[in-house]
Amino acid sequence: MFFRIAADLVLALHLGFIVFAVLGGLLILRYHWIVYIHVPGALWGAFVEITGRICPLTLWENSLRQSAGESGYAESFIEHYLLPVIYPAGLSRSIQFGIAGFVIVVNVVIYGWLLYRYKRSRTTEISG
Repeated sequence: MFFRIAADLVLALHLGFIVFAVLGGLLILRYHWIVYIHVPGALWGAFVEITGRICPLTLWENSLRQSAGESGYAESFIEHYLLPVIYPAGLSRSIQFGIAGFVIVVNVVIYGWLLYRYKRSRTTEISG
């Protein structure tokens, strides 16, 4: 039972990391120090998708599931709703490239917007 719960927690952590890698740049508006965590996280997420590597969180989750005596994913609330998001059916290299491109584009837009806001506020301070 412990290993199954631990595997579900790792799965939830994995989803949280994915959301953070894609949208974490928005947290910089409130917490400026997040940039030091977000940039490496977003780069890691894009790297994993581009290279086709297996994320260490996936390996950890699978190890916990095997320790729980599971051969595959049993139905639970977390697995039913989160697995299709993290591990979509028919995931191919071209889809992985698309996901990586999406992560990169979203973050370029967020950071571009943040840079624009920062420069605009600095210009207002100097001229004001």
